[in-house]
Amino acid sequence: MDRDKRMLEVCIDSVEAAIAAEHGGARRVELCADLVEGGITPGAGMIAAARHHISIGLFVMIRPRGGDFCYTGLEFEVMCEEIKRARDLNADGVVLGLLDEDARIDVPRTRQLVELAGPLPVTFHRAIDMTPDLIVALEDVIAAGATRILTSGGEPDVMRGISTIARMVESARGRIGIMPGGGVSVENIAELAAVTGASEFHAGLSTASPSPVRFRKEEIAMGGLPDREYMRSTVHEESVRVLVNALAADGRT
Repeated sequence: MDRDKRMLEVCIDSVEAAIAAEHGGARRVELCADLVEGGITPGAGMIAAARHHISIGLFVMIRPRGGDFCYTGLEFEVMCEEIKRARDLNADGVVLGLLDEDARIDVPRTRQLVELAGPLPVTFHRAIDMTPDLIVALEDVIAAGATRILTSGGEPDVMRGISTIARMVESARGRIGIMPGGGVSVENIAELAAVTGASEFHAGLSTASPSPVRFRKEEIAMGGLPDREYMRSTVHEESVRVLVNALAADGRT
């Protein structure tokens, strides 16, 4: 794969992180809310503000809740409305994933969402990693009309799934993009590129930092994770730049 054609997508949950990703050299962001849950649909204000501040690709997560990817009829209705909103707010694409009760790709409803999103491209996210057979799932996603698949190869991280990702790239035969994601780092991105033949890569790169709030009530938690009350996370421009450079240089930094 020509190194000039390789690109990095950064998963973000704030406008600040979107700006840092662009300044660091990323060519696309996946905008989410609540990354603690693995990412759900961000609010309209977040989408609009991110679009105002960045010019690189802006893909919006379409996921109504955390947990599994088998959605009720009402949740599917919400996903349809969120796709319309993302399109109206000038997103460049959407990210989604639907499974049935057997953890197989929900082809009919995925196809409906792909058609609704058009002409915007659709990334089928790591819900595919929860399916029993990734090669079968790959064909199902192709049948549903998505543009690319985000995957860790059905494993907890991309390095454990690297051989499966390579097999997916080979099986795809250019019919759909395969984008490794889940543990992509400076230490492994060159090997991932060489072994899998993928051209797009997805990374989180969030860094935790303490809240600037000085007065604290440590005994009160507003959410389900008490340690989160006085912590923030964001993406630093330099972290993005280092990863982009490692990808472009094949690790020869």
